[in-house]
Amino acid sequence: MITWDDFEKVELRIGTIIEVTDFPEARKPAYKLRVDFGSDIGIRKSSAQLTDLYGKDDLIGKQVLAVTNFPPKQIGPFLSECLVTGVQTQKGAVTLVRPDAQVDNGERLF
Repeated sequence: MITWDDFEKVELRIGTIIEVTDFPEARKPAYKLRVDFGSDIGIRKSSAQLTDLYGKDDLIGKQVLAVTNFPPKQIGPFLSECLVTGVQTQKGAVTLVRPDAQVDNGERLF
């Protein structure tokens, strides 16, 4: 079990995907994403294994929930600056965690 104080340390924020490119160097099929988290946080890069359920054009403009206060993580030749959240389906594909309605970029989950 974690405490409420532990949970409050995790910054889960809404951002909008503004760019998607292939990531051929990844061990598992993935995309490189650029996500806009608004003026306070800015644009962050992330790698995401979303190729089973989403085409690149499908992802542009989608809002996502991401952890924005992890330290950057080197993934092969790519430096990931946030963790876009998703849930695995029974077949192992990843589906995004996203809001049902449009919200401002940078808004935090509480």
